[in-house]
Amino acid sequence: MAEKEVSKGLRVTADEVRDACKGMLQLQLYAVFTKPVKGLEPVMEVLEQHLQYQISLEKRGILFGAGPFWTDDEQEWRGEGMVVIRAENLAAARTIAAEDPMHAAGVRTFEIRPWLINEGSMTITLSHSTRSFEVT
Repeated sequence: MAEKEVSKGLRVTADEVRDACKGMLQLQLYAVFTKPVKGLEPVMEVLEQHLQYQISLEKRGILFGAGPFWTDDEQEWRGEGMVVIRAENLAAARTIAAEDPMHAAGVRTFEIRPWLINEGSMTITLSHSTRSFEVT
């Protein structure tokens, strides 16, 4: 039914969604979808600088998560990925994404979607005796 309502022009504002999800996490993040422009060769040439940039974002508390998209058979990577970042707003997220060496060099293009996290869970198991941890 909701799909039919949307196709008829029903408009649901972000505030209405936040109101409907009161009491949930409501963590505003930004998902950066990135894909190659000129094939994999230029991407591979900038990969190390890109990964260093990602680690710098992580250390500064900006990077929530990032990684590659596999092909549907889970056997190949064609240069696409997603980076989820913390930012004050969409404009700040665009600046952060544009500074990624992949984007700055023009070997990848990106699209950003504001993403509100409401549901989900994460388990962190910390083992004192082995000084190890597991995230599931």
